[in-house]
Amino acid sequence: MNGVTGSTVLALVGVLLGTAGTLLGQHLAARVEIRRDQQQRADAERAERKEAILGFLAAAQSAELTLDRRGRGLPAPEDPEDEKLHDLWLAKKAVELVCSHETAQAAHDYTDALHRHMRSTSPQSGRSPAKRERRYAFMEAARDALEGGRPPPAATMTRLTPSGRWCPSRIWGLGRTGMSGPLTRT
Repeated sequence: MNGVTGSTVLALVGVLLGTAGTLLGQHLAARVEIRRDQQQRADAERAERKEAILGFLAAAQSAELTLDRRGRGLPAPEDPEDEKLHDLWLAKKAVELVCSHETAQAAHDYTDALHRHMRSTSPQSGRSPAKRERRYAFMEAARDALEGGRPPPAATMTRLTPSGRWCPSRIWGLGRTGMSGPLTRT
């Protein structure tokens, strides 16, 4: 090989290496940009779910307050019950729009239980185990919706509730007195 051909080949190899390096760099930069965009979208969706869940919880808490006041024989707050129920059902619909089917169903069940208790004339209607279980089911579904695919802890402690259902100890708290039922590791 003579000097001119050798230098031409080396120049072409340099051009090919430079082109390959540029293409590889652009590909890696595009992948990083795609991941960043996916993360931003996931964060925006989580914020939207969180806002809907918090709105629902605020409406549910308002209804719970009315039931609690009724159960204790205290005067009703200034807001009419119909308005609180309307706010609750509206907030439930927001959860249906932005959350998973499981979360939406749990919100519907909890809303339905609150609605039935608000319409009941019994003063003890606010202290229902069914309502408590539906609230617990909603809180678990909401927690799952907000955790967004994070794996659960390796060992979760669970406890049998008085109604015969299992629930995570993060709800009941370990070491709390007065808890019945076995403590198991799942």
